[in-house]
Amino acid sequence: MPPYRLTNTLPDLTVLVRRDGTILEHLGGCEVAALALPAHAVGERLEVHWPGPVATIVKQLVRHAIAQRKSIEASLEHAEIAYEARVSAQGPDRAICILRAALPRAASDDALGSSGELTPPQLDRRGFLRRFQETLSLAALQEKPAAVAVIQLDGILDIARVVDAKVSEQVLSTVILRIPGDSPAAGGKSWYLGQLNETSLALVMEYSNRDAVEALVGEVCASLREPVAVGDAAFHVTPYAGVAVLGQDATAPNSLLDHARSASAEAHRSGSKQAFFFTDTLQLRSLARLDIAREMRDAIENRHVRLRYIGRHELATGRLVARIGYLHWLHPLRGEVRPAEFLSVAETTGLATLLSRTVLQALREDFAAMASHLDADVKISFGPLRHHLLHDGFVDEMRGFLADGAVPASRLELRISERTFVALNTCVLESLRQLGVQIVVDEMGRGLGSLDKLARAPIYGVQLDRAWVTALQDDAVAFKVCRAGISAAAALGLIPIATGVDDEQQRRALLELGCGQGSGDLYGEDAGRFDSSQFDTPIMRPGSRTAAKSARRIRP
Repeated sequence: MPPYRLTNTLPDLTVLVRRDGTILEHLGGCEVAALALPAHAVGERLEVHWPGPVATIVKQLVRHAIAQRKSIEASLEHAEIAYEARVSAQGPDRAICILRAALPRAASDDALGSSGELTPPQLDRRGFLRRFQETLSLAALQEKPAAVAVIQLDGILDIARVVDAKVSEQVLSTVILRIPGDSPAAGGKSWYLGQLNETSLALVMEYSNRDAVEALVGEVCASLREPVAVGDAAFHVTPYAGVAVLGQDATAPNSLLDHARSASAEAHRSGSKQAFFFTDTLQLRSLARLDIAREMRDAIENRHVRLRYIGRHELATGRLVARIGYLHWLHPLRGEVRPAEFLSVAETTGLATLLSRTVLQALREDFAAMASHLDADVKISFGPLRHHLLHDGFVDEMRGFLADGAVPASRLELRISERTFVALNTCVLESLRQLGVQIVVDEMGRGLGSLDKLARAPIYGVQLDRAWVTALQDDAVAFKVCRAGISAAAALGLIPIATGVDDEQQRRALLELGCGQGSGDLYGEDAGRFDSSQFDTPIMRPGSRTAAKSARRIRP
């Protein structure tokens, strides 16, 4: 069976047209000859290539979409052929038209011929799910292998929130269109792609060889990972893939999808670029996370999750310029719970805002304990969690927090991840600046990036993501990212900051690139170190033992 081309999973035809019906650009094919457009159609009117009634209705839809500044969906019929159309305004005088031939349900139900081959997949989600169920049913009856990969697209919702839902659709369409239809990784075997929802895709493979599945999923994810340039912004979509195998992990379509989703969620939590295959261990991990969520709620209430501080120094002189707070949870039985483990649980269980708010309030005590040992210009740095920052009342909370003067605004630094920074409204950043706090964009180089917003926002500095800094000398890509980030910061008048400066060679390399400040093992394990949990009394519970010694140090 020949592999299905990717274009069959996309709309039959995508056309960018002017208000008067002039074709500006077109993409994709069409199985119905009446809608096919030749390459030379650009610059010509729709009615030159389409039947008159169809062209007239589409132009009417274009004018309505532009006038109402929204998307319009409609169905039309001509010459016993049904069409589905979606028209989205793209500015004051143009629109994107997506058209497809709508197959009757009876024709779809009869799509399985005697050869056992399936018709090309439907674009709509219901059509894709119907075909997915048919594929699995056929594979089960004929005892053929099959696997499904669910690919979560991290970043799409941020684009929709920051810019516009239409732009997120444009980015999604762009990254999907780049996926090769006839992938060498598939080895000539059949596969197809469908959209489950606004943030996830499903890749169905009619084979289950692990190496072949990993190769195809890896190729698809690599294509999705390439940035999409829209104006001055470079949008990144980060894919996380999970795979479930028919017969081995489940036999029912819904169960197979659920298991693939669980595996993709695990890939997301670990930040892995590799596809995760579903195993029974994932179910056990899910139960363990439920335990962590329950225990974390108690830990927040009892203020057992505190901040551990490390020093940030001038790279040239070694002078301490800031103490950076990172979340620290010392569990009486588990020992130190890694932030990567409990933060993901906090975000998915609604505890993130409560956790961030509680730790912020404890910042007063921490500063009072440290202030007498610090120079007057040394700042204290706090990174509010994403859900807390995006909360409507965050600015008012910060205003109330600073009102009593326990922590002077001039000595407070707020670290905001690049991903959250792009999602924040500029007026929020301006309000924070008016309060007197300094803002540093953290994890630079990991997520979305907009030079325009960096240039306009009232921020103090940018902090390079640790992964790039630690790989600076061994990875050419990491070197380029660090150099670009430092150069961009300098050009915009911002302070470039590095985290993960662990040796003298890294320090020198960063200084040569123009980076002025950094933190890491180079300055000693206890340099600028302060652990707010030292003020806590030992945690005693019936039937439990207090942790005898502190857990290992967490790197920032």
